[in-house]
Amino acid sequence: MDFLPKNLLQPRNLLVYAHDVIMAALAMTVAFVLRLGVSAFQDEPLLIETSLTFAAVAAVVYLFTGLYRHVWEHVSTRDALNIVRTATATVFIFLAAWFIATRLDGFPRSVPLIAWFVLLMFLAGPRLALRLITDRQLLGRLGGRSGGTPILLIGAGPEAEHFIRAVQRSPHTTFDVLGMVTARASRVGQVIQGIEVLGRDTDLTRIVGELESRGAKPERLVVVRRDVSGADMRRIFDLASSLGCTVGRVPPPTDLRDYAEAALKPQPLVLEDLLGRPGAQLHRGAMSDLIRGRRVLITGAGGSIGAELVRQIAALWPAHLTLLDNGEFNLYTIDFETRDRFPVLPVSTVLADVRDAEHIGEVFAREKPDLVFHAAALKHVPLVENNTLEGLLTNAIGTRIVADACIASRVAVMVLISTDKAVNPINVMGTSKRIAEIYCQSADARRTGTRFITVRFGNVLGSAGSVVPLFQKQIEMGGPVTVTHPEIERYFMTTREAVELVLQASALGPQRGDEGALYVLDMGTPVKIIDLARQMIRLAGKTPHVDIEVKFTGLRAGEKLTEELFHGEEPPVATNMDGILLARPRVADHTAIDGKMTALAEACHRRDEKAAFAIVADLVPELVRAGGVQTAPGDAAKGTASGPPHLKIIK
Repeated sequence: MDFLPKNLLQPRNLLVYAHDVIMAALAMTVAFVLRLGVSAFQDEPLLIETSLTFAAVAAVVYLFTGLYRHVWEHVSTRDALNIVRTATATVFIFLAAWFIATRLDGFPRSVPLIAWFVLLMFLAGPRLALRLITDRQLLGRLGGRSGGTPILLIGAGPEAEHFIRAVQRSPHTTFDVLGMVTARASRVGQVIQGIEVLGRDTDLTRIVGELESRGAKPERLVVVRRDVSGADMRRIFDLASSLGCTVGRVPPPTDLRDYAEAALKPQPLVLEDLLGRPGAQLHRGAMSDLIRGRRVLITGAGGSIGAELVRQIAALWPAHLTLLDNGEFNLYTIDFETRDRFPVLPVSTVLADVRDAEHIGEVFAREKPDLVFHAAALKHVPLVENNTLEGLLTNAIGTRIVADACIASRVAVMVLISTDKAVNPINVMGTSKRIAEIYCQSADARRTGTRFITVRFGNVLGSAGSVVPLFQKQIEMGGPVTVTHPEIERYFMTTREAVELVLQASALGPQRGDEGALYVLDMGTPVKIIDLARQMIRLAGKTPHVDIEVKFTGLRAGEKLTEELFHGEEPPVATNMDGILLARPRVADHTAIDGKMTALAEACHRRDEKAAFAIVADLVPELVRAGGVQTAPGDAAKGTASGPPHLKIIK
């Protein structure tokens, strides 16, 4: 049996194969009858001989085309093309064989063409019928509406077609698709899978009203359109609220799960949907080339950004991954997750403090990383504001220690994760990160063999200690939701998007040759925190200022009203990397910077705050430390806040 094709003898495949061979014999018989009428049976031996020969040829062709392996319940366009190819090959091979045997004497010339059409019908018909029954489309048309939850789709493209097909195919569907709305005027009035495009999405109020007048008001709007901006999603969300509808979104079929199952589970909107924007076009190949087969070390691996770096880098299959963090539980958590998801990936877990130069040096000598992503930092502004020397030691001196270890270990690239708070800083956290930027920029300009890439971005949605988890907890407790100032606003980006762009800048930055350059992620438009709070309350199904109170508490120590992504002396420059801008460097002499950093480390270790901030003021000339307390409304409007210690911009 070794000469038989693979899987032919499986019961199901053998049954399909026999069916198709019989259909070939019947096709030739029917072709003779259609051509000659009942007179075809007068020469019964010729009819039988011809039909059996045609079936034998078809049987051989089937073995090569694998037609018997197609699953009828999921027959597709590709399967249809294979049926056409199989029928065509069968007819031509039969004609050649019959010509050699009989010279086609007495053989009606139109019979092969008729047999081709009949064979197509006999092969495709049963498959299509079973597909219709399986998809419930035939029964659905006869039976009318499903009686499920009435929904209206936002979008009329391929995603809508996939969703409708999935609903029609499911025997346990809980949705009744009333129609679609679209952004494209040319689509209005068209029909997809039997569902009509009712109008433009700008006419949503009118469309819902017309459906309601017919007793078919949608209970839910389901967004199936890809790349919906945050502004459009907020508009849909606001409109749905006014119409008394809920909103859901179908996840795009970007993974390998069965799309039909995913499509039948529209997810409730989350904050990222309302604040997001269309994703940047990423250079996946360059990112993979950067990571694959190289040894990678990530500091702060247990933090929000660090953990996402671990996940995305592990998926690109480095030769070895080292996770370094000072927090035991966070490090344990990401280590367990990584080993569970990537069991064959070599992983080292190191409990270490980036402020310990000797230990960091030992780790680098042992792990021998090719790439280092430095995400370790103290980032909570009020906490660092009350623990100034700790912030300087971790964020500034710790970065210097890691950078020096990279140079000593001949690391190819070190990537520093920075923050928009480093621009014109008025708090210790931002100041310490700006010093870290200065040191890495000056080190990069030295051309030591290690490239230093600095990536700056704003707030990350849902990161530990950020405003989003705080609001979620306050909403769960029934309020109030506390906002420091009605005009305060911030840039926001999802953790996934931030890390993707960090990896892209890391992959493409060194190729540009911009020594000391600083890459800034395009954060879009800043969001008012009061709007963020209201959106989160509404996403929870509550009404702001009615069900949940919003309370203003006043700016905290070191808190700005607005953040900036560029300093005045860092004019932004476009790059060939979508979503990434380049800030022209303000690079100082490395020897001078190194000396000041040494003095800063000594001052911090001996707990001399006054000496430390004298050095800070010299390193970051756009700020000085203010000893007084400012509480006037005018001061708050300028972005200052009360509470020692305090940094303000020098005008």
